[in-house]
Amino acid sequence: MNSPRLASGNIFMRIGVLSDTHIHLAEEISPEIVRAFANVDLIVHAGDFVGSAVLEGLKQLGEVKAVRGNVDSMKLKSLLPDKELLVVGGKKIGITHGSGGPEGIEHRVRALFEDVDIIIYGHSHMAKMKKIGGVLLFNPGPGYRSFGILTVEEDIKGEIVRI
Repeated sequence: MNSPRLASGNIFMRIGVLSDTHIHLAEEISPEIVRAFANVDLIVHAGDFVGSAVLEGLKQLGEVKAVRGNVDSMKLKSLLPDKELLVVGGKKIGITHGSGGPEGIEHRVRALFEDVDIIIYGHSHMAKMKKIGGVLLFNPGPGYRSFGILTVEEDIKGEIVRI
């Protein structure tokens, strides 16, 4: 992982967030995403890559943490976990794909993690940032329409970027 950047004496990290790319080749990743992710410290993909070449292509851009989605290839399903927990800048980040219909998905993904500051998820194809019980739930939307940038400092700030 790149070294954390210093801003006004505070350490911070930028995380590029994707989900539901639904593509088979790394070359199909939007050039806008590739440019944006050239300036992040970590890339998180919340599942539904579809093809493993997409994961490999993202790894060419930087360190990647990822979970499997419901339509990922058998190869990806064998390589990636259902959910992941990581600590970045002292903040606990849960990552999952999500399941079921869009109604109530935030509560279903929230129930998967106990003590976290943020949960990154996908599946619903609806970009969304919402706090539930002090936890930021962050869905970057489908990778063919949008992606996310999280800035981890003393607080976590999220931005959804439309393509």
